[in-house]
Amino acid sequence: MRRDLRLDDHHALAEATAQCDRVAVVFVFDTKILSRREDRDDRRMTFIVESLREMDTVLRQCGSQLIVLHGDPVEEIPQLARQIHANAVFANQDFEQYAVRRDNEVRKVLAGFGVQFHSYKDQVVFDSSEVRTENGAPFRVYSPFARQWRKLLHPASISERKVESSSFWAKEPWMDDFVLPSYESLGFIKNDLWLDPGTSGAKTRLDWFVDRLDDYAENRDRLDIDGTSGLSVHLRHGTISIRECVRASLRQEGKGADKWLSELIWREFYQSILVAYPDVETTTFRPEFANLPWENREDLFEAWKQGRTGYPIVDAAMRCLNATGWMHNRLRMVVASFLTKDLLIDYRWGEAYFARYLLDFDLASNNGGWQWAASTGCDPQPYFRIFNPILQGLKFDPKGDFVRRWVPELSTRPDDKIHEPLAGDLFESEFDYPGPIVDHQIQRTRAVDMFAQAKL
Repeated sequence: MRRDLRLDDHHALAEATAQCDRVAVVFVFDTKILSRREDRDDRRMTFIVESLREMDTVLRQCGSQLIVLHGDPVEEIPQLARQIHANAVFANQDFEQYAVRRDNEVRKVLAGFGVQFHSYKDQVVFDSSEVRTENGAPFRVYSPFARQWRKLLHPASISERKVESSSFWAKEPWMDDFVLPSYESLGFIKNDLWLDPGTSGAKTRLDWFVDRLDDYAENRDRLDIDGTSGLSVHLRHGTISIRECVRASLRQEGKGADKWLSELIWREFYQSILVAYPDVETTTFRPEFANLPWENREDLFEAWKQGRTGYPIVDAAMRCLNATGWMHNRLRMVVASFLTKDLLIDYRWGEAYFARYLLDFDLASNNGGWQWAASTGCDPQPYFRIFNPILQGLKFDPKGDFVRRWVPELSTRPDDKIHEPLAGDLFESEFDYPGPIVDHQIQRTRAVDMFAQAKL
């Protein structure tokens, strides 16, 4: 188990339980990944541990147990395979470069002593090699990608991968050496989450959302309405399968269900881009913008991170992220546009900050979203279309409910004024809130000029 923390509709686990007499379910706390996390209160660890705890409970109800390792998977998986005399290792594919290298190394070590390594497509409905142009090239624009994706869709693509629980390895004494460790022993602390973890949390959220799916197209951008699925965290960690989500969307009719399916396809589009163009992990998709003269002022970046820019919708969004690990998709576009086009800061600074704090952080989607907003990616927002943070607030938080929640200093401002930045010492002293750190109109002109010069 890696980014697929569930025991149902699980491709690799279904294949393992169909092909093998006994199946041990294993998770590795990868020290190569954990050692890069500086903050011990990372909420993702809480989500992962509690999701694993739920899996272990279910396995024990089936007479088995989750096997938990801690170390380098390239060493830990082969060592366990030797210890229990395994014939094969089954896993679902991961498309990130580190994961691909890791799996290739594990496969090579296992082959050295005659153990097979089987991997399966699970985190997407179609991988990059399946959704191609007529010439066999990867798509670089979303709309034709989505049309081809929909053409390929058939019932078998999203059918449930059924797991035979009778094949789970019956509890044995050796398993006692591989129980789920405490937060303290992992070097982390348990944190509060804004959503319930595990498969139970995912299914509850899906049921809740399906009841509201008819209104999704109209409400998904509203900040004062809980109108999104909230399933991105569960999809990222695999506590629910993408197939189950697509099946749910197809069971409904109407604009809301179709729009949600389009958003799920966006997720697969960015996965395909990462696979076909792995360099986007470190550089711009569009080469003409690879050397933009970003100003990269540390003081402005610090204000953006802290939610002290003087633009209420931007500040509310950043404070929400810092406090919960969550940010509405509309706000991700707003704050990314503000960082790159108003503050003239390299999108990679913002991308890295999101990678640290987002509970649903996914490399492909995060990179794709940031490069879209920065106008440096595939099928991006045109560089001359720049979000006005004031108008975005008025449109999607019309009464200021979201701003009042996260920027309580402004709670007494009238609805029609709450999204406007007001400069001056009087305003700052009265509300304990900063004036705008930049002038949006001036910075917009500078950003357009910067991009236009880069295209010459």
